[in-house]
Amino acid sequence: MSIPEAPGSHPGPTSEPDFAAFVGLDWADQKHCWKLVAAGSTDFTQGEVKNTPEDLQAWAAGLYARFEGRPVAVGLEQSRGAVVFQLSKFPHLVLYPVHPTTAAKYRQAFFPSGSKNDPVDTSLLLELVLHHRDRLRRLDPDTAETRLLQMLTEHRRKLVDEKTRLSNQLTAWLKTYFPQVLAWIDDIDSPLGCAWLQRWPTLQELQRAHPGTLRQFFQQHNCRSAQRIQQRLDAIYQATPAVTDRALLQAGASITASLVALLKVLLETIAKADQEIEQVASQHPEAPLFAGLPGAGPALRPRLIGAFGTQRHRYTSASQLESYSGIAPVTEQSGHSQWVHFRRACPKFLRQTFHEFAAHSIAKSVWARAYYQAQIDKQKGHHAAVRALAFKWIRVLFRCWQNRTPYDEEIYLRALEKHNSPLATGCKWKTVGGFKKFSAEKA
Repeated sequence: MSIPEAPGSHPGPTSEPDFAAFVGLDWADQKHCWKLVAAGSTDFTQGEVKNTPEDLQAWAAGLYARFEGRPVAVGLEQSRGAVVFQLSKFPHLVLYPVHPTTAAKYRQAFFPSGSKNDPVDTSLLLELVLHHRDRLRRLDPDTAETRLLQMLTEHRRKLVDEKTRLSNQLTAWLKTYFPQVLAWIDDIDSPLGCAWLQRWPTLQELQRAHPGTLRQFFQQHNCRSAQRIQQRLDAIYQATPAVTDRALLQAGASITASLVALLKVLLETIAKADQEIEQVASQHPEAPLFAGLPGAGPALRPRLIGAFGTQRHRYTSASQLESYSGIAPVTEQSGHSQWVHFRRACPKFLRQTFHEFAAHSIAKSVWARAYYQAQIDKQKGHHAAVRALAFKWIRVLFRCWQNRTPYDEEIYLRALEKHNSPLATGCKWKTVGGFKKFSAEKA
């Protein structure tokens, strides 16, 4: 039986559907266990479905036919992945992802011995979606453009992390047998560094090169300073080999060549990813709102667009986004004791996005720099101060996002001055080109 597929996102905020049935689905690599109860009934049915697109299609079609297309609530211990993506295309299946920690703690509450099996997990997931779905976040996918941007930017970040990992390995090996090159190249994983090490992986090979060849190499890689080139040449021909062990030199050159080859591929891949992300971000309907953010460059701007998305009903307040993203701290209290600590259970990439944006805004925004310095003056560490700044940035950006108004630094500084905020009084006005602007200098 054919069933209509979901368009990829829900049209907007809706009340809870009148569910015809509730399902707990415990997914696995080969097959999934499920348990179902119809609304208003106490009779359960259960079974297994193979983890193939064809079997999942047939299973979903069976539910569609049995309940005449009415919505079915499905609880599963996964928020993203193959099963979620395959089930999301069926409009009659309303997914309630259950956090693995929630499922584990719920299981431990009834089975403190630690016993675990698929039928039990399926029953517990059904109980959660049947009795506690008000505490679960219903899966409500954003537009295809937003989800594409989210996937591309997160994948790019993983590529950058992989580049950093390989760069650290390369640096460690160079420190072993060729440490001088780290002082001659500013970024060892740059195109210049990769080309250099690919051509001359050891000091001995480098010193055998003709000075004219080296000058030509530097000029081809946009090194135009004659003084800088001469300094490098003098250092190269005066350098003393760090080691003379033939085994170490041969192994170092071989491993360096392999790491450089991988880095070159990653650099090309990241460059292509940047082009694709820029194309998608420039066409996103929310792009104008984030165009003028101080400190948000080509890499961070698309991430912020994906962080907010288009669904303004998703968060009723800025505090919800602050908590969900992990920027807001967690407060625990027991008796007369109370303590605040860093929030760990959160979408790590989302938290990283706001944290990095706040850090970059310090050099570009007058009030952000003043706020960060105020946190440092309170004896807070750098990252704690940046998180506090990110907390404040989310409140500002959330209001701009809700009102569909692009952020304007001058307007915000005027508002701070109007309310006698110390973030504005710590700065002064100056005239530039006949216009008054806030200066980053202290008044």
